[in-house]
Amino acid sequence: MTETHNITEMMADIGTRARAAAAELAFASPERKHAALIGAAEAVWASRQEIIDANCEDLVFGEEKGLSPAMMDRLMLDEKRIRAIVDGLRAVAEQTDPVGAVIAEWDMPTGLHIQRVRTPLGVVGVIYESRPNVTADAGALCLKSGNAVILRGGSESFHSSRAIHGCLQLGLKQAGLPVDAIQLVPTRDREAVAAMLRAVEHIDVIVPRGGKGLVGLVQKEARVPVFAHLEGICHVYADRDADLDLARRVVLNAKTRRTGICGAAECLLIDWQFYTKHGAVLIEDLIAAGVEVRTEGELLKVPGTVAAAADDFGREFLDKIIAVKLVDGVDQAIAHIRKYSSNHTESILTENPVAVARFFERLDSAILMHNTSTQFADGGEFGMGAEIGIATGKMHARGPVGAEQLTSFKYLVTSKGACRA
Repeated sequence: MTETHNITEMMADIGTRARAAAAELAFASPERKHAALIGAAEAVWASRQEIIDANCEDLVFGEEKGLSPAMMDRLMLDEKRIRAIVDGLRAVAEQTDPVGAVIAEWDMPTGLHIQRVRTPLGVVGVIYESRPNVTADAGALCLKSGNAVILRGGSESFHSSRAIHGCLQLGLKQAGLPVDAIQLVPTRDREAVAAMLRAVEHIDVIVPRGGKGLVGLVQKEARVPVFAHLEGICHVYADRDADLDLARRVVLNAKTRRTGICGAAECLLIDWQFYTKHGAVLIEDLIAAGVEVRTEGELLKVPGTVAAAADDFGREFLDKIIAVKLVDGVDQAIAHIRKYSSNHTESILTENPVAVARFFERLDSAILMHNTSTQFADGGEFGMGAEIGIATGKMHARGPVGAEQLTSFKYLVTSKGACRA
């Protein structure tokens, strides 16, 4: 028997058990799901040292693999980040249960009373890279929305994800819910990913969360429907009417707070009039913070900048690198963003409400911001407790995908013996 055959059988077994668990979760009470999430949060905190020890194994693996500093940062867990995982689990637990919520209801002249109510999707497959906290976020959101989930973490976070996954299953067990509701693929073999993408009989939707290579592979190869979570080529535009102090603060935060997340700014557009008035202060701030500024034309005169390559505009660096360009007004900024954006997040810095309205009206990224750091492109910051990712497509879910976005709907129709003429 080949290794591929073994993995195919293993994934079929995982899928079968997930489908059975999903059938139970679909009618699980909000109280039991709440109890499972609180139990998982308590287990994560109680096991924090074991999780950190497991993470150390992953960090060694990551170093040997040659991961960039930004990717190593995404991988690393410490007590502060574990506390954030715990807080995320608790936040999801306290949210209103979306399953069964009435979206709309109406009466028809024929005597029908119709309700459209939220219902789980079924089984969600999540394929992700590096960040072990996704194990907790995805598991929690799928559970809250009544979905079983099959998690396939990156090879880099293999040990950390397993440690966190054990805590999630403990919470399920304590709450009397099927432990198969949250399963983690127990192998680094890439054939497991291929098997998930083909598993139309077991998985209802695939959510890829990672770099362009992973998402492109999933979109190309998947036979299962996909929530598109493309790379985060996020733009910040400093308009001619931007407040200087605000712009300096937001630009620095948008790029440098955490460079390895999808909400990090990858391109700064500066209006010519802003540049004429204030000079290269935004660029100088970035360079002083250790950011490599890649640019062209007039901006190459700024000491410390380097010439941008042809593909640096429209590139997700996930590192202390940013592309910077001068533009002539909000319309030119919009045109640049339309050409190079991944439709993730864009921010305009200005005190001009007309420019804001034009920016919001004429761009169609999943998230548009005004005078706000792109680092806020996060489900937790949107009040969702956590997110399974940022969906950049337009079908079904868009922007931060929380528990509510992981539901579909069904119609409930009642009458007093209505018969159609």
